[in-house]
Amino acid sequence: MRRVLGVVLTGLGAFFLVVALLFRFYMPGQVIKFPLNEYSVSSLTGTNATYFSSQTGAEVTGATIRAVSTVQGDVAAGSSSTAVWNDIVGVFDITHSSSPGSPISYSTERLAFNRRTGLLTNCCGAAIGTKRVTMSGQGYVWPIGTQQKTYQIFDTSLLKPEPVTFTGTSTVDGMNVDIFAEYVNNVKLGTVSLPGSLVGIDQPTVALPEYLSAVNTYYVDPGTGSPVKVVESENESLTDPSTGGTALTLLRGTLTTTPKSITAAVNTARSSDTEISWVQDIGPLIGVLVGLVLLVLGILLLIYQDRELYEYEDYEADVPAEA
Repeated sequence: MRRVLGVVLTGLGAFFLVVALLFRFYMPGQVIKFPLNEYSVSSLTGTNATYFSSQTGAEVTGATIRAVSTVQGDVAAGSSSTAVWNDIVGVFDITHSSSPGSPISYSTERLAFNRRTGLLTNCCGAAIGTKRVTMSGQGYVWPIGTQQKTYQIFDTSLLKPEPVTFTGTSTVDGMNVDIFAEYVNNVKLGTVSLPGSLVGIDQPTVALPEYLSAVNTYYVDPGTGSPVKVVESENESLTDPSTGGTALTLLRGTLTTTPKSITAAVNTARSSDTEISWVQDIGPLIGVLVGLVLLVLGILLLIYQDRELYEYEDYEADVPAEA
């Protein structure tokens, strides 16, 4: 009986060790991924902002503005390796009314990306607004297991990847995060045609170059690769070629993720970090410990059984045969 039990325990121990190795080195790549069915709503707010109002045809100064981003996954378009998320962003002037406020602008984007690395891929109808452009670099997220190094992030305003540099660490709502910053220095976006009267030029229509300067700072949970806080400081304006000065400010201000959105993002990241830890670390550790205990017990039972059998055979050999 001891021998049978020893064999069973040894087999179970070996089984748990194999399962633990699979969980540590194989399963994470299969189950730890960004979701296909993502749905999140986050807000950023800023005060003392300046923007051009298309409704009044004039610059508005000293405004309090809010940007609301709604991200929703397109499950049917995704796969085991690729996620497809749509993002609708509305920017509103909430100086005099917090809900919903006066609309300033709307934008849409559809990004497809690798479900582990977050790297963009050109498929599945990916587009910025109505523009189909070649995309590369990080999109909505950083890699699962983010490293403290410079990445390339796809800037949806410049329509090209830009370096986003690791600048240090911090704590957001009690969560340790890595900080990354993107610096855009007076980059030309294109040319805008508008009535000369809007910019004080005595011409029916003028075409002015549009420039962008920005510092975008991302506070990223390194475990999940998800930004839990974002600070966007930007100055988007039209330049008068004759003077080199600003002819019209389209948007100038600093927007920061609201405390409510930060709390929601941190809670989601913590939950995902726990799941990752169980699959990648805690589960395999428990499997190894249980496997070793069962293996040792099984081997000890087998050794003890063999020793008893050997002693019994020696005893029988020493007993004299009856005449």
